[in-house]
Amino acid sequence: MGIWDAFLNWLRSLFFKQEMELSLIGLQNAGKTSLVNVIATGGYSEDMIPTVGFNMKKVTKGNVTIKLWDLGGQPRFRSMWERYCRAVSAIVYVVDAADFDNVPVSRSELHDLLSKPSLNGIPLLVLGNKIDKQGALSKEGLTEQLGLKDITDREVCCFMISCKNSSNIDSVIDWLVKHSKSMN
Repeated sequence: MGIWDAFLNWLRSLFFKQEMELSLIGLQNAGKTSLVNVIATGGYSEDMIPTVGFNMKKVTKGNVTIKLWDLGGQPRFRSMWERYCRAVSAIVYVVDAADFDNVPVSRSELHDLLSKPSLNGIPLLVLGNKIDKQGALSKEGLTEQLGLKDITDREVCCFMISCKNSSNIDSVIDWLVKHSKSMN
């Protein structure tokens, strides 16, 4: 980005601030906290500690401030998901695309959550994480196994990502930033 573009972006940011709130949910060890860290700092750490309860982080990308709720994925925290998803701009559902044993559980939890009337119409961004691992599901495979085509009451988008290699993270951020503009 040239100096002129940077100046224009700064000028725009003075007048056109956008805010959005997101909930990152998914089963434990899907990579939600890693995603928050990669979006916030560009850094990845192999030694993540499981989120207990939730974390909140504000990240600014361009003229958009994103408030990220990173919710624990252990069974005892899943009942909190609905509460933190009610008034968000989008629900971001992170799935470990290389953990085949947990994909059916992930599908069940996702569809159970989306059946809650308080979440009607909130857009859904599904992220198949850990595509850097051998044998990870393809986008088509993940879409089919999670039953994403059965979700017709809201916008649904799916990206395959790797927090470890920062693969497709820019596409995720672009989608979020564009989405914030359509929400306001």
